[in-house]
Amino acid sequence: MDNSASDLLKKVRKIEIKTRALSHQIFAGEYHSAFKGRGMAFSEVREYQYGDDVRNMDWNVTARLRAPYVKVFEEEREMTVMLLVDISRSGFFGTVGSTKRDMLAEIAAVLSFSAIINNDKVGALFFSDKIEKFIPPRKGRSHLLRIIREIIELKPESSGTDIGGALRFLTNAIKQKCTAFLLSDMMDTDADGAPRYEDAIKVAAGRHDLSVIKVFDPRERTIPDIGLVNVKDSETGETAWINTSSPKVREAYAKAAQDADMKATKLMRQYQIDSVDISTGSDYVKGLMAFFDRR
Repeated sequence: MDNSASDLLKKVRKIEIKTRALSHQIFAGEYHSAFKGRGMAFSEVREYQYGDDVRNMDWNVTARLRAPYVKVFEEEREMTVMLLVDISRSGFFGTVGSTKRDMLAEIAAVLSFSAIINNDKVGALFFSDKIEKFIPPRKGRSHLLRIIREIIELKPESSGTDIGGALRFLTNAIKQKCTAFLLSDMMDTDADGAPRYEDAIKVAAGRHDLSVIKVFDPRERTIPDIGLVNVKDSETGETAWINTSSPKVREAYAKAAQDADMKATKLMRQYQIDSVDISTGSDYVKGLMAFFDRR
């Protein structure tokens, strides 16, 4: 086995141990109560009680036992969970704690383990400005570890971000309602900072139970005073010199980031999409638990 394969296995094992423990100890119950199944499944029959819906009468059992019996239904807990994971080049940025991609990987693994614990199917869609890889939903640990391996190892062939394209693929590929998590830095805006994926997210949220987990780095919201610096856009490759010592430059930078955040938040509220923002320098466990509690 070469060193790269050995290193990959070590990374997979490390993330499995950490996230599996979190899923078992913390998230399984929260996840179980936060996300509901698609419908009602037959559980048992019992004798009719005053107030029972007569539409649930089991006439075969009633005739056989010569007493009124009704069917009892329980909510179906089994779900299909889809992870839409942004692997565009902007994810390799990180100034505190970890890169955005590393944090997205751990969060995706926690959600995957939580799904498996609850006997749900889980699938993954990796995207940049194109669909990089689609793994159809299945059950089982080996399937889960395949997803984690791809999260760690998969390198994007393209460099940009097209969230709308990923959401449209989800809508077309998964016909039945599923629980979908969009994990991204959500850096997909037009020149005015408005989201470019509004139409696609509206359709996807109407068909699926869609949640957005946004991972950001603090330096994407404020820039420090470190003099004249040359910055590069990791997705377009464009470079520019910025005078960070200028208060006007720092204020304009912060305002542009704030405006983009506000427009995205407004969009989520408009289409009743649950969302949470998690910083690379924060404890994502607290963020996810607070997110589950709000549902």
